Amino acid sequence: MSPLWLVTNAASGSNSEAAVDDLVASLSASGCAPARIIRFPDEDLPARELLEAEGVATLAIFTGDGTINTAASALEGWQGALLVLPGGTQNLLSKSLHGDVPAEEVTGKLATARRVRRNALRTSQGVALVELLAGPGAMWADVRESVRDLDLSTMAETFTTALRETREGAGVRVADPAGTGKPEGYRAVRMAPIDADCMEADGFDFADWGEFAAQGFAMLVKRDFRQGPHDELGRFPSVLLESESAIALMIDGERRDGGKREKVTCEEFTLDFLATSSPET
Repeated sequence: MSPLWLVTNAASGSNSEAAVDDLVASLSASGCAPARIIRFPDEDLPARELLEAEGVATLAIFTGDGTINTAASALEGWQGALLVLPGGTQNLLSKSLHGDVPAEEVTGKLATARRVRRNALRTSQGVALVELLAGPGAMWADVRESVRDLDLSTMAETFTTALRETREGAGVRVADPAGTGKPEGYRAVRMAPIDADCMEADGFDFADWGEFAAQGFAMLVKRDFRQGPHDELGRFPSVLLESESAIALMIDGERRDGGKREKVTCEEFTLDFLATSSPET
């Protein structure tokens, strides 16, 4: 597991200096003292070639899901392992690998950690390791970003845009497999990779302002899409999405812009992650 490098991000939810100091101490106590600490975004994320040249065996990442996605996507094919630690606000990937536990509890179990592979969703705009939201509802990711930055003017602008697009923007429909979901489409389709190279998909719509407000809040604050009204569309190895307009995407919480047709495929992501929870968790 050593040598180990650590990536932190001061803009992420749990990345205070004290939290980083405590994490370094717990890694050291586990026999995995970081040989180098990279403070993103002041320093670049390490490239695969650099990690290979330096003989790094483990890259620990104490950031939010978006930074983790960026780092992992750049390292696909690397022979080392990624240790995802809960350093953001949602920590969805960390929870799936370790359970809903603090970073110090994860590092305390490193002696028995196992290397695992994960399925991911591939799109024209990147890879989703945890979840993908497609459609006008994905515009709420822009609001989340402005809230996180405490940018009041941008917050008002992005909120107005998200409100308008979610209600009035062109819906997104599942064109393939044919006959999936409503023919007119949804305000958002959420997809998440599961076992056996297969994703689950849900469609979200709003019957009235109450449902709209509740779902917008879930998207903005909790990223808990299942709180809102939705149709369970099924499980598929791939889906083809279509819309009359460019499809807004939210990939692991980060906004992207797709085309009018987006194919989403679930397949193995060729990078090892360290997991400390039991396999059945």
